[in-house]
Amino acid sequence: MAVSSALHGVVRRREDPRLVTGAGKYTDDVQPPGCLHAVFVRSPHAHARIASIDVSVALSLPGLVGVFSASDLAFASETPRPRLCADEVKFVGDAVAVAVAETREAAVDAAAAVVVDYEILPALVDTTRALEAGAMLVHPDKGDNLAFEFDLGEDGALEGADVVVRSRLINQRLAAVPIEANAVVAEPDGEGGIRMWTSTQVPFGVRGAVADSLGLPEASVRVIAGDVGGAFGAKLMTYPEQSVIAAIAKKLDRPVRWFEYRTENMVAMTHGRGHIQNVALGATAEGKLVGFEADVIADAGAYAGLSPPQLVLTALLASSVYAIPRIRWRGSCVYTNTAVMSAYRGAGRPEAIAMIERAMDLLAAELAMDPAELRRRNLIGGPFPYTTATGLTYDTGDYAKALDLALEAAGYEELRREQRARRERGDRVQLGIGVCTYVEMTAVLNTTEFGEARAEPDGTMVIAVGTTASGQGHETAYAQLAAQVLGVPIDSVRIVQSDTGVVARGSGTSGSRSLQLGGSAVRGAS
Repeated sequence: MAVSSALHGVVRRREDPRLVTGAGKYTDDVQPPGCLHAVFVRSPHAHARIASIDVSVALSLPGLVGVFSASDLAFASETPRPRLCADEVKFVGDAVAVAVAETREAAVDAAAAVVVDYEILPALVDTTRALEAGAMLVHPDKGDNLAFEFDLGEDGALEGADVVVRSRLINQRLAAVPIEANAVVAEPDGEGGIRMWTSTQVPFGVRGAVADSLGLPEASVRVIAGDVGGAFGAKLMTYPEQSVIAAIAKKLDRPVRWFEYRTENMVAMTHGRGHIQNVALGATAEGKLVGFEADVIADAGAYAGLSPPQLVLTALLASSVYAIPRIRWRGSCVYTNTAVMSAYRGAGRPEAIAMIERAMDLLAAELAMDPAELRRRNLIGGPFPYTTATGLTYDTGDYAKALDLALEAAGYEELRREQRARRERGDRVQLGIGVCTYVEMTAVLNTTEFGEARAEPDGTMVIAVGTTASGQGHETAYAQLAAQVLGVPIDSVRIVQSDTGVVARGSGTSGSRSLQLGGSAVRGAS
């Protein structure tokens, strides 16, 4: 439908018709002629030495093109995480080899027929033991298991507190489980380069990683992310499999496809969260916060992904919406023999909110004070801009008003009365009431984005932007914005994204940055 005043009209999401009718084009829907199929051989052990790899049975199977291990593929660069493990595996899911065949079924059979002789080694899976004296070292050459550490504030944050509550909080490791797992299709472009389709949040990041691994200029690698079936931060990192599949396609001079089965995805795709938080929150007898202390251990997994920088975000946001005069933070990110940790939905910031909100609930219970009232007494009231004890500056906010509106909308007082009545009656079904406040810094770290607008001879306005959608509705939002700025019908606006061959540059999508930065770039270009 054409809506000139796009931001104020009713606009149906333009992505939805193809997605809900099965007409979307995901990575595994790309099927170049003559495409081969790849299946990875992965370690079933958390830590083991590779004694030998026997591919003789696999090579005898019909339809097999080849089995490739680390010694069969030459890369132009080294990475901390091996693309294929040659000597040792460090987590369940570490890739050892890859079978390539004419059909997916033949590749599955060949991968299953590869026999790897493992010498099983002790494994470290407990983050609390990682920094102990004598702990097994995940990377012996590093001398310890510390991937990163970050401290804020001074000792004595709780001085002057009448009441102190302490707790050990676990923000558990989890798997992102997008509907579409990781997938790659790579083919030689006939000019010495590689054309690749992959399910990712960062096409330009993948282009850089693949070009670096193959020793190609970035201009010789084209990366396309078609419809992406969910990402949630787990497709923010680049993956070894992307470079491996590209290398095999180049070596064989044929297109190659790979996608993760769900069981494979649960161990090979990055995980999120994984914090152990030892916290202490101090206040006066009247419930006024005095200080907060946190000693946090974050799991990095077997190789350092995005867990280290996310630990900084957790520290910076530890104050949340509360005026806490003093904060002492100690954070350690440690290696373990587990799947690599990376971003997941909020990437370090929900961990901070869960931490301080649980501490506030414990304090409210200790003071016998209503949790909402305790929060109200400690909300940041300005003046703005306001800088927290962690050094984070908030530009504006009316948190008291937001809390009151939320309590009113929920019928909080009535809920509390109902809760008391059920308790007094001893009802079998009781009523639980949760209260949580939340603030978030978004569009962090990389604060610029690319946008471009051009007019076609037929009157179409083409808007190119450097972000990548994975279900958020970018096509609709950007078209609405451009139509409003340009004063044209929304149907005349075409959005181009997620293709390094037609978009000049871009930082992809993460941290709720797309409409803020991508939208600002679209607005500026339009």
